Amino acid sequence: MVYQHLFTPHTIRNLEIRNRIYSTGHQTIMAEGGSPGARMAAYHEARARGGAGLIIMESSRPYSDDVSASYYIDASTDDCIPGYRMVAEAVHRHGCKVFAQVNHGGRIAYSHEGRLQVPHGPSLVPDHRFHCMPRVMSTDYVQIIVQAFAQAARRIVEAGVDGVELVASHGMLMAQFLNPETNFRDDQYGGTDENRFRFVAECIAATRVAIGPDKVLGMRISADEHEPDGLDTAAWLKICQRMDQEPELDFINVTVGSMMGPGGSIHVVPPMEIEHGYTAPSAGSIRQVTDKTVMVAGRINQPQLAEQILANGQADMCGMTRAMISDPEMPNKARTNRGEDIRACIGCNQACIGHYHMGEPITCIQNPLSGRELQLGTHPQAQTTRRVLVIGAGPAGMKAASVAAERGHSVVLCEATSQPGGQALLAQLIPNRSEFGGIVDNLRRELERAGVELRLKTTVTASVIDEIDPEVVILATGAIPFRPDADLHMEMSDDVSVVDAWQVLRGEVTPGKNVVIADWRCDWVGVGCAEKLARDGCAVRLCINGENIGQNLQLYLRTYWAGRMHKLGIEVIPYARLFGAAGEDVYFHHNGSGEPIVCEQVDTLVMAQGHKPRVELEAVLLEKGIETHLIGDCLSPRSAEEAVYEGMMTAREV
Repeated sequence: MVYQHLFTPHTIRNLEIRNRIYSTGHQTIMAEGGSPGARMAAYHEARARGGAGLIIMESSRPYSDDVSASYYIDASTDDCIPGYRMVAEAVHRHGCKVFAQVNHGGRIAYSHEGRLQVPHGPSLVPDHRFHCMPRVMSTDYVQIIVQAFAQAARRIVEAGVDGVELVASHGMLMAQFLNPETNFRDDQYGGTDENRFRFVAECIAATRVAIGPDKVLGMRISADEHEPDGLDTAAWLKICQRMDQEPELDFINVTVGSMMGPGGSIHVVPPMEIEHGYTAPSAGSIRQVTDKTVMVAGRINQPQLAEQILANGQADMCGMTRAMISDPEMPNKARTNRGEDIRACIGCNQACIGHYHMGEPITCIQNPLSGRELQLGTHPQAQTTRRVLVIGAGPAGMKAASVAAERGHSVVLCEATSQPGGQALLAQLIPNRSEFGGIVDNLRRELERAGVELRLKTTVTASVIDEIDPEVVILATGAIPFRPDADLHMEMSDDVSVVDAWQVLRGEVTPGKNVVIADWRCDWVGVGCAEKLARDGCAVRLCINGENIGQNLQLYLRTYWAGRMHKLGIEVIPYARLFGAAGEDVYFHHNGSGEPIVCEQVDTLVMAQGHKPRVELEAVLLEKGIETHLIGDCLSPRSAEEAVYEGMMTAREV
């Protein structure tokens, strides 16, 4: 593909950026003692080396009362300067520019060392996500925070960073001042649109004085906060018109969503359920009311999509953060016409924002090297070439085979069915989750590039093992649906219509009108089957062996899918552990009380009770004395993240 816009330079103030691709500010959980460190520098350097034009570092806290954990950057003291300098030097080595964010959460506050913080906000308005009741900021305190923003920015540019981005997006403190639903003040910072804008205007002015005339200064905004009391598109257009009159401001970085409520939070890191490039029209509307550089981010995962947004005149630059978490070399591959080699982000959110919510450094289920650049580096070349047999072409086996071959081994990958992919082929059948199948396309391309011999429709037996004569076997045979039996005190009479979740997703069965799903996994499987069956006209009861729907899903996705279940009229019954069934009745224990939960008039019981590993070949391999490694679900049924990680790490060791 010819990119007429994406790889042209763009100038902001006096800073030339080599192309239109940037990485947005996102929390990496890599700060060390409140400062950027070597791991963060290596992470950003990988994207700079991969061809990004601009890196925007994650938000820093300008004032000590908003610092909640050591893995957030604390820019309230000069202690952060050496760390910022380390990142700036690493990024600049590759011709990439770097900005850094300054942000205060206001009434959106986290806990600190296990204790609740004292949140501060413009007015006494409760937060609907973290359930914080803020302390109203005095006029003097507001002015202290203005200077705190400015001094944090000074420290950042003193370290050699090229610019600063102030954060008014996602319902943060600046947005709270701008919003008449969260700002009821009667001093100079409230009461009128002009007064509500004053805090932002003073932060811009003070920051410009602190960083000098040459450094770039911008603002990140949410073009629609998607919350009942959030700022909508019309309000933000007016605000952006005011920003356009601020001569010291150089760019507006457009996203959507808000962290001040569960509904808006899904847009902070929009998953595959959200349309690609859906924020671009909002950015285009803002571009019509400002002469400043307009950036946009939100589900832009492929270079051809970014090119189209630029060609449409909707933005000057495109944020492709998760695209470069999945494949840091994405810009270079696109620029050199190697688009087929790009490992496209599938918007699963499992190991990027999912890890963030666990308090763990971000990575990628498809690319476990991402976020581990400092620890793992590139794959080491094998000292001795060995014959490696990988059995099972699910995500674990495919990753193991490609990495082993990349390291120089001779690799045969055998798959019993007609196509590779394993359970990823099932996952893509869940409503609104078809993009998950992209992991199979990406891994198959990795196999091709590495020169793996892929044998489909090949059931591995002792004779097949003898024919291949491997020195090493990697067993990745996966798992099959688990059905509790009498050994687990499950009383299931023969007159009950029981099917597996796999059968439902494949369309192999026709359930009756009234369906109960026994959801032990508390993840995609239960909610996916529930939505599919509800859309097929079934009355669905989703009985969860957990505290809430999607308990094991990433936080934003859990809320999103809970909303989908509500819209579809699916009855959700939590704390329900399957006990048995007879006739048209299905019995559960309440996990908390032990009391029975009885679902009556059930036509079909759908089992989503997890999986059991397939390990039949383990004994055969042990008997033959071949070096054998188990990975993925045949080791223990889990998710694609563990499967791919174990495949990679095992292949690095053989």
